Amino acid sequence: MAGGRIREKLRWSKIYSFSCIRPSVQLDSDNPPSLQGPGYSRVVYCNQPHVHRKKPFRYPTNCISTTKYNVITFFPKAIFEQFRRVANLYFLLAAVLSLTPVTPFSAVSMIAPVVFVVGLSMAKEALEDWRRFMQDMKVNLRKVSVHKGGGQFGHKNSQNIRVGDIVKVEKDQFFPADLLLLSSSYDDGICYVETMNLDGETNLKVKRSLEVTLPLEEDDCFKEFRGTIRCEDPNPGLYSFVGNFEYERQVYALDPSQILLRDSKLRNTTYIYGVVIFAGHDSKVMQNATHLPSKRSGIEKKMDYIIYILFSLLVMISLISSIGFAVMTKIGMPKWWYLQPNNTTNLYDPSKAATAGIFHLVTALILYGYLIPISLYVSIEIVKVLQARFINDDIHMYDEESGNPAQSRTSNLNEELGQVDTILTDKTGTLTCNEMDFLKCSIAGVSYGVGSSEVEIAAVKQMASEALNAPSQHGTQDLWENPAQFGSSEIEPVNLVSPIVGKDKKPHIKGFSFEDERLMHGNWTKEPKADIILLFMRILALCHTAIPEPNVETGGFNYEAESPDEGTFLVAAREFGFEFCKRTQSSVFIHEKHMSGIPTEREFKILNLLEFNSKRKRMSVVVRDELGLIFLLCKGADSVICERLSKDGKMYEEDTRKHLNEYGEAGLRTLALAYRKLGELEYSTWNAEFLKAKTTIGPYRETQLERVADLIERDLILVGATAVEDKLQKGVPQCIDKLAQAGLKIWVLTGDKMETAINIGFACSLLRQGMKQICVSAMDVDLSGQDAKLVIKENMLMQISNASQMIKLEKDPHAAFALIIDGKALSYALEDDMKKRFLNLAVACASVICCRVSPKQKALVTRLVKEGTGKTTLAIGDGANDVGMIQEADIGVGISGVEGMQAVMASDFSIAQFRFLERLLVVHGHWCYKRIAQMICYFFYKNIAFGLTIFYFEAYTGFSGQSIYDDWYMLLFNVILTSLPVISLGVFEQDVPAEVCLQFPALYQQGPKNLFFDWYRIFGWMGNGLYSSLVIFFLTINILDKQAFRASGQTADMAIVGTTMFTAIIWTVNMQIALTMSHFTWIQHLFVWGSIATWYVFLLGYGLSSPLFSKDEYRILMEALAPSPIYWIVTLLVTAACTIPYLAHISYQRTFHPMDHHVIQEIRYYRKDVEDQHMWKRERRKARQETKIGFTAGVEAKIRHLRGKLQKKVSTLTVQTA
Repeated sequence: MAGGRIREKLRWSKIYSFSCIRPSVQLDSDNPPSLQGPGYSRVVYCNQPHVHRKKPFRYPTNCISTTKYNVITFFPKAIFEQFRRVANLYFLLAAVLSLTPVTPFSAVSMIAPVVFVVGLSMAKEALEDWRRFMQDMKVNLRKVSVHKGGGQFGHKNSQNIRVGDIVKVEKDQFFPADLLLLSSSYDDGICYVETMNLDGETNLKVKRSLEVTLPLEEDDCFKEFRGTIRCEDPNPGLYSFVGNFEYERQVYALDPSQILLRDSKLRNTTYIYGVVIFAGHDSKVMQNATHLPSKRSGIEKKMDYIIYILFSLLVMISLISSIGFAVMTKIGMPKWWYLQPNNTTNLYDPSKAATAGIFHLVTALILYGYLIPISLYVSIEIVKVLQARFINDDIHMYDEESGNPAQSRTSNLNEELGQVDTILTDKTGTLTCNEMDFLKCSIAGVSYGVGSSEVEIAAVKQMASEALNAPSQHGTQDLWENPAQFGSSEIEPVNLVSPIVGKDKKPHIKGFSFEDERLMHGNWTKEPKADIILLFMRILALCHTAIPEPNVETGGFNYEAESPDEGTFLVAAREFGFEFCKRTQSSVFIHEKHMSGIPTEREFKILNLLEFNSKRKRMSVVVRDELGLIFLLCKGADSVICERLSKDGKMYEEDTRKHLNEYGEAGLRTLALAYRKLGELEYSTWNAEFLKAKTTIGPYRETQLERVADLIERDLILVGATAVEDKLQKGVPQCIDKLAQAGLKIWVLTGDKMETAINIGFACSLLRQGMKQICVSAMDVDLSGQDAKLVIKENMLMQISNASQMIKLEKDPHAAFALIIDGKALSYALEDDMKKRFLNLAVACASVICCRVSPKQKALVTRLVKEGTGKTTLAIGDGANDVGMIQEADIGVGISGVEGMQAVMASDFSIAQFRFLERLLVVHGHWCYKRIAQMICYFFYKNIAFGLTIFYFEAYTGFSGQSIYDDWYMLLFNVILTSLPVISLGVFEQDVPAEVCLQFPALYQQGPKNLFFDWYRIFGWMGNGLYSSLVIFFLTINILDKQAFRASGQTADMAIVGTTMFTAIIWTVNMQIALTMSHFTWIQHLFVWGSIATWYVFLLGYGLSSPLFSKDEYRILMEALAPSPIYWIVTLLVTAACTIPYLAHISYQRTFHPMDHHVIQEIRYYRKDVEDQHMWKRERRKARQETKIGFTAGVEAKIRHLRGKLQKKVSTLTVQTA
């Protein structure tokens, strides 16, 4: 093993850790520290796993389970889940009652549908849970190398690992549990960890062991190894750990840098040894495993109310039936001598009419149960799964660059995609690419970099196209039709604002688009402030936490950085002649190449590293150069850096701020750079304080570290600032324009500063020239505590009130307002006493941008919009900081971007690029909403049409509870004979094709306005069902009554009447769905006409079966129905009488009150979209939803402006002439 370690060193000598500080011995054994208070009771005896199996520990094994059920709990739990649905509960009750004498049907006909529907749903649950179980077993059965005693390691299943076990993990293996790193294959005890499974980040993290455990480098070393770990209890904090390690009578502080979390992977390291601290469900990743919030679509919630209405109707007609039966029993039964009223049961006893009525109520509830469609839930689930499959397979939402398709992670919310009112979007990585390019910088008050950002180029092209096309009468829609000529988000910076003329274009360097000869090729040494520039370059090359990896192809280095910005800075430093090439445990090496062209390797000792976090908004590194001088190098947000400058350090502040504002206006991300020179005594004093804070045990360690870091990060001297470009994603402006035309409101929630967010807003067409900006910010006050809060709130209320008043008093109908608010102001605006006013103001604005917001604020804003407006919200983001708002929104969409997959894992739908949101909503959302809405309405229609005929017949038969239909007819009605056409409606229906949806985005508003599932339409379909039931029953009964049915003169018996009526129902409901469909494929034809054919095939086969089975329907089709003309006449007349009124209704609507899609369908039917392009474009312009954001709105505003100027000029000339 020792030899292996030497080989490891020779092989990986170029990759080392960035951390140099190791916790020192805290106290000697005579006074051991202890973690105080609740939450810090964990004790782990290293290499003694058997101890933890007994009391008082009883720590769990490493077996994990993410399943919803197990063998014992599956049946009761799954049954409970199924019967939480009111409809299923009713059908269960009906099935139980079918076993009693009061049932009007056979038990089989009632029990079979319930078993089928519930069984199918339970089978789906079991299948999904079985997949989870198999995934769990795959993890639990992983082989892990574990110390078995005597210095011998052997393999165990992961599920058998115990707390206290010593495990050996090799390269590219997952850590089986939460481990304390003891040693690694590197001499300095570091290892590289990939945490993609935890946070989605692909860049490697560096972990390090305690110095005292470095000698544990071989298997034999663990023969006598003992130690005790006292630490925090199991908790979900991935980035925190508090504990200490007692070893060889000394105590050492532990922090997160020594902890290897379960499900992260060992990379670039041959092996590590570790001791298990948390196993199984105690591990941090399992502590974080939470169920996604349960989301239900608006249509599904409304469907519950419809079920309640139908149930109320069912109870009402059942009461009518039972009262009628009681009256008939009391009055009529004594007269019906042939029923032997004196020799009967309680069910028909005239002397106990009330009891008979009560028993009949149960009969009626079962008999009319077909009013509530038992197969509706199953049909909807099938349809939604197939709809989700179509979304997943849509080639137009496949991103070739990343290879990621769209993915519907839940099919429960498909129709909700068609009802979105407000989109809340992240900026970085969502609207922008999260691919950084170093573009400009400011050093010593001088701005460098003459290139133009994509935002600037887009603005120039857009303004040129607006001015060029403003007088055009052909409409603004055409501007997007030719992206090669007009503005596009895919703009190459060529010639338009090119800083270099007459030179060959250099190959593009990823992450570096800087162009300025003053700094390139060592020319910076000729600049007046060359010493400041040198400091600037060294800060770029030294102030980071990156790891260099050799690139065999180029001979240079690739950088594994914590963030894209950091990697971009290192690429920039390399291009300027300061190449970061090596890192050891305590040093960073830079190849500096100036005018000579010969690189000089310089070593900088890393004394301390103060890492970046969202609270500090800065990072610093303390280095000692080759001359022995100590410097603090710092980079961070300009607001944080500027407030920490010394009096002498503000020399370039005014010029730098000016440049920062310019960079912000160009849509660039900025950071300020500063330094401070430290004396030996000052540093030694501070470092002692820092080490003391570093070795503090308890929950206040982070607070202590922040306090000590703050002591030294003061009196800084400003060096300059960087400006990197986060490019817009492909097609973002076009997508936003189309969504705006679809009537959607778009809010941007970003952590960037206000200037950057505003300019990205301009680039995305969320903002435009002439739009009135309302900027709300919290004022700075000298007061503290409650007084300051009161003053700020009063000022905020005044700002919101003034802005609301300004919008109310605005007379110009075309005026557009944009609300821009920062995170500090938002924290006050979201308080209970102010959030309603803030929401009213925001809703009144055309565009809303929230800057400097935290992840929690994103979720709170989303909740405010969702609950305050009562309308459907969609949140879209790509990072872990977007998870809160994605889960809070009605629909969460994750983008698989550079920031990782955490947002995708928390989302309901995932797409690779923001531009695919247009198709997801405008095409699939529109289709899914209409399909589900029409499907549910039709389902209730056919069941009312069928169910009420049973009620009418019972009234005809003295409320006897007799069914007119055979049990098998009723069983097959919902399950087979009418199920496939309605599924085809829900899966394949299209009012217009996809390309037309995109050309007419205003069609989308049919969803948010709920035109196809409002109460008017629902009751209309119910009324249609009522009408059809009346026609089917009374027309059939009256035609067949009192006349010969067969050629031999026999009249129709109950079997013939029931079968004829059922035939009419099958024809009617299938003809109805055929009239409802706008789009036919061979599948729809097969399902609709095939269902009718299936009825006749069944009737034939059923009639040919044994009389013991078919009973009264024996050979009914061949011998009774088919030879009788009246059977076919009744079928034709009833079907025509039921469908003609609906046909007349839709004909009237299309002629006098057509909906948008009716007009489009007619234009396409007569091929006017091809033959008359002028009319087609005119209709497209008319069908656009009026909006005040987007490229189109900007062009229209420009046209109005030019027309106004023209009218003024004409008026002036007219007056002068007069």
